[in-house]
Parts: sequence; structure tokens; C-alpha cells
Amino acid sequence: MLMEHDIEIRVRYSETDAMGFLHHANYLSYFEIGRTELFRAQGGDYRRMEELGLFLVVAKVQVRYRKPARYDDLLRLHTRISRTTTVRLEHTYQLFRNDELLAEAESTLACVDSHGSVQMIPQDLVAFTRKDTP
Repeated sequence: MLMEHDIEIRVRYSETDAMGFLHHANYLSYFEIGRTELFRAQGGDYRRMEELGLFLVVAKVQVRYRKPARYDDLLRLHTRISRTTTVRLEHTYQLFRNDELLAEAESTLACVDSHGSVQMIPQDLVAFTRKDTP
């Protein structure tokens, strides 16, 4: 099954800071887009999960900024599922301008209900092979 996915993102002017660089907080939005598009490409449906009262929340994120992106740069975001359990998804991200690595990150998502209680990720909502590890 699909465990990684690439998308292109163009840096918009409103996403830059006073120096003309992509603002550091916007990298997190890009990573969210990468996760969502990977899930969609797998056949997943966030809307359906939320209708069932389940949510994937960010429990941890770590970013290493290597070089800045600028307004109008065309970037390629590579998103990969690095680990899954019955209640958690871990992703890695690499953001490139051409072949130049600009940032890399890792995130951990937990599946919770509307009260914030940890829940198992329903098998019928995930189209990837689960790799359970303790």
C-alpha cells in the first residue's frame, strides 16, 4: 500500500515574513497538507473519521530548518509514514526546492474521540498496512 507521497507547493506572499522567507510556522501547515494528501491518496477520508467522532491530533512535532524558502519558490514536499500502531501514526517530511533540502520534520499523531480519549484507528478507515510495534 501507499506509504509515501509527494506534492508541489508554491510559497505565497502571505506566508512570508518581513525578510521575505517562508515563516517558520507555515512549514507546519505544509506538513499537514502532506499528511492529508497522503491519506487521501491511500483512500482515507478525514471527513468520514470526524463524522464518526474520531480525530487525528498532533501529539508531537519536530522540525529542522536547513535553508529558507522564499516567496514564489516551487517546493516539493515528500511525506512518508514511518511507523503506525493501533492508535498512532508517525510521519517524516522532507521539503525540497529542486534537489536542495530546505527542512525535514517528524510528527506523531494520535487518534482520539471528541472528549480527547485515545481511540483505536478503525481498520476500515485506513488503507495502508499497519506496522504495529510496541
